[in-house]
Amino acid sequence: MRITLSVNGREHPLEVEPRRALADVLREDCRLTGTHLGCELGVCGACTVLLDGEAVRSCLVLAVQCDGRSIRTVEGLAGPDGRPHPLQEAFSAEHALQCGFCTPGFLMVAAAALEDDPGLADDPERLEAVVGSNLCRCTGYTPIHRAVVRAARARAGRIGRREHTLHDEPEGRDADGS
Repeated sequence: MRITLSVNGREHPLEVEPRRALADVLREDCRLTGTHLGCELGVCGACTVLLDGEAVRSCLVLAVQCDGRSIRTVEGLAGPDGRPHPLQEAFSAEHALQCGFCTPGFLMVAAAALEDDPGLADDPERLEAVVGSNLCRCTGYTPIHRAVVRAARARAGRIGRREHTLHDEPEGRDADGS
């Protein structure tokens, strides 16, 4: 089938088989490899992208279902000037990256949540649901949680974008003292 995907503001006219998942088309046909494939069952969240602004597991969505719709991948988070998105800065500052395999999915689900609810940092239950919706085997979720709170607060203008951490640790020290 002939389809046109609008990915990160760029049109991609494609010929795809109707059974191909959006994740595969993004990675193989559009060459946007930031969308990672983990479980391919919609459980892990590594393949999360924004479809018309809503976080979806791209391994469960057929590419043909996205014809003419707006898709945003992790490659589309940075600003037009290349400056990192506040979430990307927060993930770096809070050491929420570890191996990085799950990071694109977390960034995208958090971006959708923050766009939907800018006060997310003040709603612990909703924040827990957002962070808990994806799987991470490295970070223990605490740095990811802190990063999303940091980005929400930065967006609300309550902290500077370049602060080292949300905590009172001296510059260059993590919460565990290292």
